[in-house]
Amino acid sequence: MTASSVSAPGSNSGTGPTAGTPERAGARRRPLVLRNRAFGAVWLGQILTQAAVRMFQVGVSWWIVAHAVPEAPGLASGLFLAVCTLPAVALAPAVAATIARFAHRSVLRTAAALAGAASGALALWAHGEGLPLTGVYAAALALATCQAFFDPCLTTSVPELVDDADIETATGFELSTQSLAGLAGALLGALTVDRAGVAGLAAGCAAAYLGAAVLVASARFRTADPDGPDGAAAAPRRRPLRRILAELPSVRRILLCFTAANLFTAAVFVVIPLYTRSVLSGAGGTVALLEASLGTGALVGAFTGTRVPGRPTVAGAWCLGLMALALALPGLFAQRPVVAGSLAVAGWCAGAVSVRFVALFQRMVPTADKPGFFAVMQAVLGASLPVASLVFGFAGDFLSPQTLCLVQGIGLLPAACALALLGPGTSEAAGAEPAGGER
Repeated sequence: MTASSVSAPGSNSGTGPTAGTPERAGARRRPLVLRNRAFGAVWLGQILTQAAVRMFQVGVSWWIVAHAVPEAPGLASGLFLAVCTLPAVALAPAVAATIARFAHRSVLRTAAALAGAASGALALWAHGEGLPLTGVYAAALALATCQAFFDPCLTTSVPELVDDADIETATGFELSTQSLAGLAGALLGALTVDRAGVAGLAAGCAAAYLGAAVLVASARFRTADPDGPDGAAAAPRRRPLRRILAELPSVRRILLCFTAANLFTAAVFVVIPLYTRSVLSGAGGTVALLEASLGTGALVGAFTGTRVPGRPTVAGAWCLGLMALALALPGLFAQRPVVAGSLAVAGWCAGAVSVRFVALFQRMVPTADKPGFFAVMQAVLGASLPVASLVFGFAGDFLSPQTLCLVQGIGLLPAACALALLGPGTSEAAGAEPAGGER
């Protein structure tokens, strides 16, 4: 462990072998976001964008269930969430090509600015005449499209912002952003809708997106490809997306396991507002509590996931099994503390699994293939989200939310078993994992 950090010669950022220099040692112990201003600015920008999109999703989901479509809220909210997840799947090739061709800072800045403009337009529309449901769906599609470019571009940009020794730490911070966003969405989304309507919700999202655009524009990125200007030398090395996964069979199998798991885990965002309204008879504050529990657990999991012992496939299988139990418990016990605690555990499992596997992929995938790979990863994992939203949303108009919770838990078990069976055969994962585990 010590050897890997001491043997980092030639670093210009003060992380070299001068262990006797107290100033450098103290700087090294500071959090990454404080000693690397560029990464800190981009990380804050990601917090703002994902907080905005989660606030919008949580708030509009609750608005549909509680205010807009009380007679058939399941299908309407499921359709809304399907619209929110569709661009990441449908636009994967375009996202990969854009990230590989254009400067990453420009892609991030443009995506955030366009999302801010779309949110502002929705706020003005909602402030005037009655807002149709189709208008909200259109705005959701626009915001999700911008986020589909922003997220994989930022993941690809991590090596341009931090040293190699900080990649896993940076990945943990990046994944924690999703958890922080979940917290912000939980605490602000439903409550904002109850107090200020969709107009206030959209105005808050617009401010967050525009703030993110400013932060990204202020950050300095390193040159992505030192072999030529504007990454021109990298163009001949880009390969088709299918070939990238074809040459990484263990990664492909892992992604398929998580795609199957997402069919049931993603349904939690449909189930929470239905459960709040039908079982707990709560309001926006109850939605905030449950979403905050889920987000807090995921935040803790993102920072502690690297400490989970075992190879990634084994640790991931145990986490999925625990998550299955946590998601099923609200189907048996309908008390608020039980539901909130179960969601916190489920969130921790999701955060821990994410940080382990994304850090693993950062090291396994060749640099030239990362733009295409992370777009493919987002598309493959997201392919099940529209299906899950529609299926569980439609089922929510006929089955009780408690039954849906039990279906979630039972459905996760086969994915956990399949991931566990990959353990002995994933040679690439076994070879790469110690490097991440020793950091």
